[in-house]
Amino acid sequence: MDSTVASTGTEGKTWGGGNRPLGASYGKLMMWFFIVSDALTFSGFLAAYGFSRFKFIESWPIADEVFTHVPFLHGQELPMIYVAFMTFILIMSSVTMVLAVDAGHHMNKSKVTLYLFLTIIGGAIFVGSQAWEWATFINGDYGAVQTKGGNILQFGEYVTEDGKEKFKRISIDDFAMTVEGQRVEHERKNGLWFVDEAPLPEYSVSEIYNGLAANENILVRTQTIDENGQKTVLSREESLKQVKDNGQLVVKGANLIVNEYGTSLFADFFFFITGFHGFHVFSGVVINIIIFFNVILGTYERRGSYEMVEKVGLYWHFVDLVWVFVFTFFYLV
Repeated sequence: MDSTVASTGTEGKTWGGGNRPLGASYGKLMMWFFIVSDALTFSGFLAAYGFSRFKFIESWPIADEVFTHVPFLHGQELPMIYVAFMTFILIMSSVTMVLAVDAGHHMNKSKVTLYLFLTIIGGAIFVGSQAWEWATFINGDYGAVQTKGGNILQFGEYVTEDGKEKFKRISIDDFAMTVEGQRVEHERKNGLWFVDEAPLPEYSVSEIYNGLAANENILVRTQTIDENGQKTVLSREESLKQVKDNGQLVVKGANLIVNEYGTSLFADFFFFITGFHGFHVFSGVVINIIIFFNVILGTYERRGSYEMVEKVGLYWHFVDLVWVFVFTFFYLV
């Protein structure tokens, strides 16, 4: 009996089992499996964000008031400008990756090297920008007072700009009045040996209240959104009463516990989802650097295929696509 096994000529190149799904190589098929599973993970995160925002829609921070910073332009409020720049850079890095893959199909080593290098630069700029945005978000702008119920009280005054009255935020640094007496931070050396207190805030609620009382033009704005889509501004009497009766903690910036811009849940999702995506971009940059040096060394020329560039390109396009959804959910909607 003849037991000869027919050769398909694709051994070691394409998946040898079944009927060659999608005609893809084993490596590309596994990359698609990873992308699909990772897409489901991101979908779960964004769905959780969407449900949480819907539940707390009346107190959710307004993105135009949170992401207003641009490097080297301190003191100017430019909503979404820098985030739009980050998005543009990441999308353009996808374009250069497409060009690198196309150059690989034509076995053009010099162009693969150039376009892959530009992709790495774009990814590095995005990761650096995201790190800067995180630092700015953590440090905060104006500061606020957190009430006993966990709500946020912000401070500002009405000003007239271009013939229109507008509520303008004021930093607590500009009006807080120091109260005589020293606040003692509990440490192991001056209390229970096994307990350390969290670092004390820069100001106490009493200092904020005294400054508020001394400046009649300053009002309190709550995190509740009114029927006009704006945060609710309290009257002078209500402002003083809220800080005095309900003020519990002075907060500056945002972290996983407090958030001067509004509900802490917003900060939790922001750090988790953008951090998770940022980790993907950083990983992609590292992988691209490795592939870049392999291209320079002629590894893929000797193999006779730049398929590895195509596989990492699939990952990079996926990361860019995910950012489009993250950008939409956090910054636009």
